[in-house]
This record gives sequence, C-alpha cells and structure tokens, in this order.
Amino acid sequence: MKVILTEYVYMHGVAGDVVEVADGFARNFLIPRGKAEKATPAALKKHQQLMELSVQRRKELNSRLVEVAQKIDGVELVFGRKAGRNNKLYGSVTTVDIAKALLDKTGIDIDRRRISDRTLREIGKFEVPVRMGSDLAPNVHVVILREEDVEKYLAGQQVDVPVHTAEEYIEVEEAVEEEAVAEEAAE
Repeated sequence: MKVILTEYVYMHGVAGDVVEVADGFARNFLIPRGKAEKATPAALKKHQQLMELSVQRRKELNSRLVEVAQKIDGVELVFGRKAGRNNKLYGSVTTVDIAKALLDKTGIDIDRRRISDRTLREIGKFEVPVRMGSDLAPNVHVVILREEDVEKYLAGQQVDVPVHTAEEYIEVEEAVEEEAVAEEAAE
C-alpha cells in the first residue's frame, strides 16, 4: 500500500515521504496511530501543494538568514576585562556576552548556541564564527582589552593587542584540554 508519512517512521522515511509499505503495517499500525495517511489522489494533490509551499518558505527563510548574516558579518565588538600580566583574563568572554553585545550593537538577537562554543580567555582580537545555516557562517570580530585601554581603543588611539586566528585559538584550547587530561591521569 502506498502511504504518505506524517512523521518519522524508523527504516521507512520522514514526514512528507510517499512510501510503499505492507498493507497490514499501514492498516494496523501507521494509519491508526496517525503516523501516515493513505495515498489517495486527493491526498497526493494536497501533499504536492504542501511540498511546494515548504520549498517556498525554505527559500524565504534562507534569504532572511543571508540578510542577517550580511548585517553581522565583520561587526566589531569590544570588551573590557581585568587581566593578569600574562594577558590571561580573570574570567572570560562567553557566548552569552557576545550575543548580548551583538543585540546591543546591531539589534539582531542571535541564539548563543549559534556562536562558536569556545570561551575567550585572553586579551586579543578574535574572529568568532556565527553558525547561521549549513553553509552560512559570518565572522564577528571580538576585541578584548584591559578595562583601562577600552576608551583609548574606541577613541582611535594605538593600543597593543595581539591578533589571534580562529585556528590558532582552537589549537591553544586543545593543548590546554590535553594538559588537563594528562594531569588528571597523573593523579
């Protein structure tokens, strides 16, 4: 029997798929539980209209995502934090801080989970990717300074700030994690 799935069914398909299943499976399990409906000509026509509407909505959503990505790509966010002599922060700049600063600066509310999952723990300039979609990842420029240097930087005065690439920062974080695992194993 040919049915249109209304939700995910293990080993058969996802919602919207038109699949061929055993008659008894369809009559006794899928249709009574609302997991599928019989693929009649009327149901197939309705299904086709829904699929076309879905494609149209997906295009609209993608165009909005591209528009938002263009607005936040290259935005510079400046944070002032306390730090030690070795440029390590007493604390960190988290994804929540970055999302809040993006909202304040651009008016765009980005879910913190879409922002790179690495917390920033030292003074410097960082490129932080924001995952907007499968192939959309604009970068936000995050500048972390000592609290006393923020006003100088915003006024355009020269402030010595180390520049970190995303790859370099990930390597440093992985090395720190490896050291922590080695220390735990040694104890």
